[in-house]
Amino acid sequence: MDNLVQEKIMHNIISTIEEKVDDELYKLDQLDGNSLEKLREKRLKEMKHEAQLRTDWLAKGHGEYTEIDEKDFFAACKKSTEIVIHFYKRDAPRCQIFDHHLKLIASKHLEARFLKINAENAPFLAGKLNIKVIPTLLIAVGGKTKDYIVGFSDLGNCDDFSTEVLEWRLGLSGVIKYEGDITQPVNKNDNKSKINRLTKKTIRENYSSDESD
Repeated sequence: MDNLVQEKIMHNIISTIEEKVDDELYKLDQLDGNSLEKLREKRLKEMKHEAQLRTDWLAKGHGEYTEIDEKDFFAACKKSTEIVIHFYKRDAPRCQIFDHHLKLIASKHLEARFLKINAENAPFLAGKLNIKVIPTLLIAVGGKTKDYIVGFSDLGNCDDFSTEVLEWRLGLSGVIKYEGDITQPVNKNDNKSKINRLTKKTIRENYSSDESD
């Protein structure tokens, strides 16, 4: 991992932990002796666990948006339980839009690993995973394919959707921990009505394209 990127990620982690500590200290101040000690011990254990998880995620390549080859796919799936994989082509403009948003989300959500694969260089894998449209995001949880985001049809069917909209959609699939209201799509580009139909639909059994193959 690039040192500058790692330093930025660690800074974000430390800031997040500090905010949680401040919040917990405030809550602790409101409690009596026995309750205070029990809650303190519980939160310390939880925070140590969270810190260890973040360390493990970084060691596995989380926090970055990384390109891998077809041969690396299965190894990546064994290492990480939550994965988002962008199947792209170099000459597809919409793939570059996904690149921009996924890079930002990857640095924020360490709990999932964000990858990209050139579909033209991975014909066997693309066929096996039923990748018919470019771009497609394949979402895997626990070693199993759980969801697909095909083109931009789930994101308001427009090229200028916001990072928050894609973050919401990934949260809907369960691959990242979405902190907002999952029942309410983010309305950054006045496309809320177009994507609202997805609110209660977390696993796509079938999908259709908004682009040609």
